Amino acid sequence: MKSAKRILALAGVIIILGLYLVTFFLGIFGSPNTRNWLMAAVVMTVVVPVLIYAMLLVARVLSRRGSGNNEKKEREEQN
Repeated sequence: MKSAKRILALAGVIIILGLYLVTFFLGIFGSPNTRNWLMAAVVMTVVVPVLIYAMLLVARVLSRRGSGNNEKKEREEQN
C-alpha cells in the first residue's frame, strides 16, 4: 500500500507541474489559450489530490473487506 501511495503522489505532482509548465510557456510565447490553461491548472491543483485521496480511501476499504472474508473462511475451516 505504501508503494501505491508514493506512485499516486508522484503521478499527481507530475500532472500538476506539467500543467503549470504548459501555462508558463504559453504565457511567455503569447498564446491566446493561456488563460484557459491557467484555469485548468488551478482546478487540477484541487481535483488531482482529491481524486488520489478518494482512490486510496476506496483501496483501503476494499482491502479491509477482502482480508476480513479470508479470516472468516480460515476460522470456519479450522472449526
